[in-house]
Amino acid sequence: MTSIDRRSLLRAGLAGGVLSALPAGSALAGGPWSGWSASRPVITHGVQSGDATASSAVVWTRADRPGRMWVEVSRRPDLRGARRIRGPVLTPDTDFTGKVRLRGLPPGERLFFSVRVESLDRPGLLSEPVDGQLGIAPTRRQDVSFVWTGDVVGQGWGIDPAYGGLKIFESMRARRPGFLLHSGDTVYADGPLSAQVTLPDGRIWRNLMTEEKSKVAETLTEYRGQYAYNLLDEAYRAFAAEVPQVNQWDDHEVLNNWYPGEILDDARYTEKRVDVLAARAHQAYHEWVPIPSQSGPVHRVIPYGPLLDVFVLDMRTFKDPNDGNVHADPKRGLLGSEQREWLIRGLKESRATWKVIANDLPLGIVVPDGPAAQEGVAQGDPGAPKGRELEFAQVLQEAHRAGVTGIVFLTADVHYTAAHHYDPARAAVQDFTPFWEFVSGPAHAGAFGPNKLDATFGPDTAFIHTPPVANASPAEGYQHFGEVRIDGRTGDFRVDLRDRDGVSLWSTTLKAPRRR
Repeated sequence: MTSIDRRSLLRAGLAGGVLSALPAGSALAGGPWSGWSASRPVITHGVQSGDATASSAVVWTRADRPGRMWVEVSRRPDLRGARRIRGPVLTPDTDFTGKVRLRGLPPGERLFFSVRVESLDRPGLLSEPVDGQLGIAPTRRQDVSFVWTGDVVGQGWGIDPAYGGLKIFESMRARRPGFLLHSGDTVYADGPLSAQVTLPDGRIWRNLMTEEKSKVAETLTEYRGQYAYNLLDEAYRAFAAEVPQVNQWDDHEVLNNWYPGEILDDARYTEKRVDVLAARAHQAYHEWVPIPSQSGPVHRVIPYGPLLDVFVLDMRTFKDPNDGNVHADPKRGLLGSEQREWLIRGLKESRATWKVIANDLPLGIVVPDGPAAQEGVAQGDPGAPKGRELEFAQVLQEAHRAGVTGIVFLTADVHYTAAHHYDPARAAVQDFTPFWEFVSGPAHAGAFGPNKLDATFGPDTAFIHTPPVANASPAEGYQHFGEVRIDGRTGDFRVDLRDRDGVSLWSTTLKAPRRR
């Protein structure tokens, strides 16, 4: 990662003239990759940005060969007066992907950037530029907007241009959000594609095919290919170039309903140790997704000015085994003790009006894993908290006793959209402050639902939109994203649950709370 000086960037867009060509001697000549010298490097999968806070952001790209990554950043769309940032050398070790972390950025502004890759064999020989833009989080009260969804290219539904490809990303881009909260299942590594699928009415869905999407992912190359596939779609790539992402991961980045230590009984896999598969998937995720870290857990908080903190959970890396989920051991769960304490401490310390908890597994929706085991938090027992419900009972209880207000859960995972309100007056446990959980997705996958609700925390369904049959294709609709708009003056929190075309199916506005 490489950073940019704040004072330098503040001058960007103010100084006259266009910068000269990048310096000819800036990259290492020769070396072990001299076979590409006949032509200029090519950026293969566009550009992405992510984790845009009030002072920093990550810019990502991938080349077709080793080369030096360069980024130019400006306040101006024509990049006049842009500042140059020298990035890393892209090598096969990271599948020719690379990231630059920009620091010292001007809060609350929209910036424009351009990425090039310089040849290692012929210094000064550059790829064609690929442009992008990103919004920087504010430090003062102003309007905030973002979208969220999950579940991309699942259940065998890949890219078919005749049905609009990954059209939902164009609909989200049209809303001009400040960022995308991707609630997991960013890829379906366990969901191979077939060349064509016959729809119920006889039409043919024709998937764009790649070698890596023709089988379940097991090797590092196959896991990398899952992310490369999604970026082949024009709408997805255009969205990624303009909207910063906040990504979390769930199960399908590795395989369905996985947990650490699991040994597979699945004939499709030659590698049965899930921990081995997860390590390869973890590496591919960090290479291809625009998040700051190059390794390690993905839970983190994204501060977005005085109105919003986003707590991004990792409900997979520390997950206990899927069983009946009725144990009484408070040390077990989905978060692990360190992440659980981090979340409680963060909620108590947050001064933001709204604390969004991005939970890739829903809180009150029952998500079975076969006939006897449970994948999620709830298990269908409406009584006092048991199993994984215990750790969320602790989070809600401690937040309530500390006077924390403005908690909202945003999730995906179940392949339909819904709005659930939780209230202790309806619950088996009363020691928490009422809150909402909003569900969205899938972005581009089979649509399902509805699932059973667990009454432990007193949920009530205000809205739900599900397909008439299971695994409805994207051609049938029932693809969803959610949109949040926070009013900079009042602090009110408006939620719209939208369909694939961006049409609002249902909305509500939550009044800004007063801290108790």
